[in-house]
Parts: sequence; C-alpha cells; structure tokens
Amino acid sequence: MALRTRQVSFPRAERLEGYLALPDGGGGDKYPGVVVVHEVFGLNDNIREVADRLAGAGYAALAVDLFAERNRAGCVARFMNGMLTNSLDHEGIRDLKSSLSYLAGLPEVDDGQLGALGFSLGGSFVTAWGCTDDRLKAVASYYGVNPRPLESVRLLCPIVGSYPEKDFTGAQARKLEQELKRCGVPHDIEVYSGTRHSFFNDARRRAYDPAASEDSWRRTLEFFGKYIGRFATDEKTS
Repeated sequence: MALRTRQVSFPRAERLEGYLALPDGGGGDKYPGVVVVHEVFGLNDNIREVADRLAGAGYAALAVDLFAERNRAGCVARFMNGMLTNSLDHEGIRDLKSSLSYLAGLPEVDDGQLGALGFSLGGSFVTAWGCTDDRLKAVASYYGVNPRPLESVRLLCPIVGSYPEKDFTGAQARKLEQELKRCGVPHDIEVYSGTRHSFFNDARRRAYDPAASEDSWRRTLEFFGKYIGRFATDEKTS
C-alpha cells in the first residue's frame, strides 16, 4: 500500500514533534489512529518503520518524539522518576495525551477509533496511559513495565502485550496478566520463550527474534482490528 508521510510538530508546554504515516486513500477517508511511542533510543528509523507498517495496515500512525528539543539523558531521568513516583500522570503521559489530541484532530482520523503502541519505555507509558485516558480503545505494549500501583489496571483499556522471557519484563507480564484476569480487562499477553529485550527491533541484531517479532505483530494487528476497527489481512508481517 502506498503511504503519505511527513514530519509534524504541535503544541504542548514547548513543542512536540513526530512522524506521521497515513494510508494513501481517497479524499475524505478516515482511518483509526495509533500513537507510536519509542524506546529510550528516541524516534529513529525503526520506530518510523513501525508507523509505516501500521499505515500499510490501514491506520493513521503518529510516531511521537518525546525527546524533541530536549536533552535525551535528562528526559529519560525525568521519565524514570515519573514512572516510580507518579506513573499515571507524569510529564511523558501528558505529552502523549497532547499527541493523541493532535492525531485525533486530523481530518484523516476517526477520533472514535484511537489506540497506542509502545516499546520498552514507550510500552510502560502506554500501559499506564491506557488507565487514565478513555479516548484510547486499545493499547499494545512491548516489554514495558507495569503501572504503580498494579491495581490501577482495573481502569485499563483492552491491552495486547508482548514480552521477552529472558528479561525482567517477562515477570512483569505474568503479574499484569493475573491482575487483568482478576479485574476482567480484555487482554492478550504473551511471553515469548527464549527472547530478549528489544526482540522486535531488527536494528538490534543480538536481541532481534524474527519469529517472535512476526507473531507479536500478527497478534497486535488482530487485537487492534477487534478494538479499534481495522485489520488488513494482506499486510506484510515479516
């Protein structure tokens, strides 16, 4: 599928930046919207590729740059502190809410069909964010940590999670799944045997696992198709 892509910026306290990928549809078409949230490496080619793949599957994808016009190390330190002290409402979560407002306001986006997908730092963010923003109909977390307190996931929107066995987030996944079951939150949580942190990132060759990457992407698209309303069966998963 042909795509339309561009760099974008939009207001918050300063300014946020991002990479927008849209299906190349006809005039007047509206698509489900997904905010994509990067790892600690920031908005790089790998994350742009994820946005492109979502657009190829029929979604309007905004890969946000949480480090734009900031010092990355300082941002990471503040975000980590926020995750420990106020995981449901820190600077990163507020930036993501601004990002979703921008995405939802685009003429190509159906503002009733919104979700988020994040990796590592971003996976942690989207899980917590999904507990506090009822605009999100589903989130996908890759190797993220759980919000604190864990009981807050009773408010979480439907979640699909993909985690590595050989990483501390695998244990996080098992605790999360137990709590989601207890609270009756729709979910699909998978811990992939033998995998490491960043198994989805093909730029990190020592960790990348093609089989887990392909299967997790399939599950993510199927889950989003159920809860955000679009699943393209012909989208390339490898």
